Amino acid sequence: MPRVKRGVGHVKHRNNILKRVKGFQGGRKNLIKLAKTAQIKAGAYAFKDRKVKKRLNRGNWNVNVNAGARLNGTSFSKLMGGLRAKKIDLNRKVLAQIATEYPEVFKKLVEAV
Repeated sequence: MPRVKRGVGHVKHRNNILKRVKGFQGGRKNLIKLAKTAQIKAGAYAFKDRKVKKRLNRGNWNVNVNAGARLNGTSFSKLMGGLRAKKIDLNRKVLAQIATEYPEVFKKLVEAV
């Protein structure tokens, strides 16, 4: 059976890890043992924070809608309840955009509710 040398694949694997941790500080950018753990943790944080970003955006949309509602003399909860009662299906992202960019349209929405 012929001998198989695995040096090329091994070096390629290490180089791929080092490419992913480029820009990290200290030995985490150039020592394989530290780079491996740094890469795993970075991936875990990236995955988690993609979820956190959605959570924070939803909170910011609520704040913007509430600010627009308060300017028009109502509260967030009354506005959302009224929209649901009138079967006006606008999500919070769109409501926040309308509240910040088109206050006159948002005022008409509040009046309709």
